[in-house]
Amino acid sequence: MNANPVISCIDLRKHYPDVKAVDGIDLDVLPGECFGLLGPNGAGKTTTIEILEGINQPTSGEVRILGMNWRDHELELRERIGVSLQETQLAEKLTVYETLRLFRSFYANGPHPDDLLRSLSLDEKRNARVVNLSGGQKQRLAVACALVGEPDVLFLDEPTTGLDPQSRLQLWDVVQGYRKRGGTVLLTTHYMEEAERLCDRIAIIDHGKRIALGTPQQLIAKLDAPHIIEFVSMPALEESAFATLSGFHGATLRGDRWQLRVDSLAHSVPQLLSIVETRGAKLETLSTHAATLEDLFVALTGRELRDV
Repeated sequence: MNANPVISCIDLRKHYPDVKAVDGIDLDVLPGECFGLLGPNGAGKTTTIEILEGINQPTSGEVRILGMNWRDHELELRERIGVSLQETQLAEKLTVYETLRLFRSFYANGPHPDDLLRSLSLDEKRNARVVNLSGGQKQRLAVACALVGEPDVLFLDEPTTGLDPQSRLQLWDVVQGYRKRGGTVLLTTHYMEEAERLCDRIAIIDHGKRIALGTPQQLIAKLDAPHIIEFVSMPALEESAFATLSGFHGATLRGDRWQLRVDSLAHSVPQLLSIVETRGAKLETLSTHAATLEDLFVALTGRELRDV
């Protein structure tokens, strides 16, 4: 953690008349790192990344990219970063190759469009017009356009939203390949699996504030319990009913569904079944899983990552 950060912001704020979209966020992203901003829609992730990309102005706070600020070094920074927006509108009449050749012309250095076509699995769509591409192909093309200038830093805003599982995996491979070449990535997502798979460190954002920061393992460890029991009973139990569970670390009620954080499924599940029976309730559903970033978010906020 002694390296100079590639991306840095201090007390970043963006206030509108009716909402504080970003409300005092501090971040440092280190060279070669994949750093994730994780949170639900409307949490402030996109506004934060737009400010870091230099396409939105903060109300206050300091931003430095590669040791420079946008005010004095905009042209140099544009040459050294790649940006894939949450929604990218490309010229629909151009072919895939024409689109990449156009974007490549904006930069002094960078890979040949043919190399990008191969690395993004778009070579078979070389002569296809953008309008005829699938959603996953358009996303890969947008990322190819972000990589065409051989950037030092790659910004990805919700890169896999709406993609099928295969397209999502393909984009993950692209990001990992870019990192192997020494690139630094900042991405936003509300997919916990994506964050756990790609990111070295994660900042969880909610209501414009950073509410947690660490590696995926460090964040999950904040739950103090490796397992989650989810169940629905009729009638619903009160939280006090779980006080006698061994290794119990807390509960969150989501609608009529309880989420219990426990040390051992082997001990806690039989005890829970006994509690349900003793209380004269009927178990409707029961499932278990290893603790995840989404469970941490629920524990911190009472909301799920995919809540709108």
